[in-house]
Amino acid sequence: MTEKEKCEAGLLYNANYDQQLISERVACKDLCLEYNALKNSDTQNRTQLIKKILGNTKENICIEPSFWCDYGYNIETGENFYANHNLTILDCAKVKFGDNVFIGPNCSFCTAGHPLDVKQRNEGLEYAHPITVGDNVWLGGNVVVLPGVTIGNNTVIGAGSVVTKNIPDNVVAVGNPCRVIKNIDEK
Repeated sequence: MTEKEKCEAGLLYNANYDQQLISERVACKDLCLEYNALKNSDTQNRTQLIKKILGNTKENICIEPSFWCDYGYNIETGENFYANHNLTILDCAKVKFGDNVFIGPNCSFCTAGHPLDVKQRNEGLEYAHPITVGDNVWLGGNVVVLPGVTIGNNTVIGAGSVVTKNIPDNVVAVGNPCRVIKNIDEK
């Protein structure tokens, strides 16, 4: 089993020394650097390049520079996706965003995690668990979403939150760790 196959299976894998994964990350980061250097007025090239970087997107997508990801091909965005400046997606596993997702500045989505065992960690082993963000979700600035988290539809995540566990549909959740503080009335 290759390191990439181990990663896709949610097993411990070695991302630091596997040449296939290293070359894929380098190629993606080169594209991110190119994207971040484009003028904001160059909307046609920005759109073409972001769609080249990401695995699957709908038509209406806007990611303000700077934007960084590890592989790109593990990221899927729905329609009307907007991310403000300084979005980071460590997409070792799938990261899926629904329709009408709005992300504030300085947000991070981290599918990678590291073992508690120091020997394994020092060997460069890590694991990756997918992140899913539902439809009509708004994430405030400086939000961090950790491996394996699902955020439900119609939910608001308050600025500065660290999302360590799943958040249900139709709620406002805030804090570190992020927790539900109120339901959103459908009226």
